Amino acid sequence: MTEDLAAIFDGARARLASAPQEALGAVSEPGRLRALLGSGTRIVRRGSAWRLGVLLVSADAVYAVGEVLRAGDPGRRGYAAESARHRAELRAMALRGGFAPGETVHLGFEELDLAAVAAGGASGPLLRGDGRALIRWSAGGAPMPLSAYVDERVALLLEPPAGA
Repeated sequence: MTEDLAAIFDGARARLASAPQEALGAVSEPGRLRALLGSGTRIVRRGSAWRLGVLLVSADAVYAVGEVLRAGDPGRRGYAAESARHRAELRAMALRGGFAPGETVHLGFEELDLAAVAAGGASGPLLRGDGRALIRWSAGGAPMPLSAYVDERVALLLEPPAGA
């Protein structure tokens, strides 16, 4: 089973070699000196990965998607919802961390334990059932075969539908 998982993701990486990746980031609190200089909390780059639906596939790991944002100016300050204010702050933190305006940044992603899935367990949206790797791609949806899901998502990334 481990070989099947490795083969699925190695095949995806090979097919996606020329496709653009999206940034992985992490919140970085300012050290004492940066805080004294007025440099606030920022989001720093922690690598990159291809986004395949609910999965992020990097050169050496597979992650479950967390929060997704675009780096940018926080814009207006009078927000009706606290969640909108929080997202604006995250966009600004990404800019302070060196991301380009409009660049997609993934936060809170979780590395998946492929060995646990291969052993019959689960990790994030991945699980084993009927002797094969499955993925739960939505909270209410039934699990589907991982290989079919990855093939479909790779095809969509390589050739997005018109207007996407």
